[in-house]
Amino acid sequence: MKRAICMNPKTPKESTITIVQQMTHQDANLAGNVHGGTIMKLIDNTGGIVASRHAGCLVVTASIDRLDFHSPVYIGDLLRLKASVNYVGTTSMEVGVRVEAENFITGEVRHTASAYLTFVALDEKGNPKKVPPLLPESEDEKRRYQEAEIRRKKRLEHK
Repeated sequence: MKRAICMNPKTPKESTITIVQQMTHQDANLAGNVHGGTIMKLIDNTGGIVASRHAGCLVVTASIDRLDFHSPVYIGDLLRLKASVNYVGTTSMEVGVRVEAENFITGEVRHTASAYLTFVALDEKGNPKKVPPLLPESEDEKRRYQEAEIRRKKRLEHK
């Protein structure tokens, strides 16, 4: 059964998610820190879920505008990935992902990474597809939308 796609504007809250995963030995490098690539994959997966929820269809990653690591993640940490749509174009969406690591024994929470990803919505044939507009409501959502517009403009200038 196909899901009907509504082209009415959606708020960021309608697709925002938080994913939590505990980091294990298989996620770590020889130094005992979690691989950056493991975190990158989780960021991409989480961002893709948010973009798909907003678009109501499959999406592909078009770019990662920026990914900054701020502190290491250790074996045993709970990795919390918070993602939301910041900006929507015709067929593309910018999703911001904030990553926090929590030592659940001590309660310490560290901001470990942030990233901005662009996803493109796809139709059944794999072609770009229009997505619902974004309706930012809060001051924070409006600020993120404006900042995303600036990043988009810079990306297009570098093409």
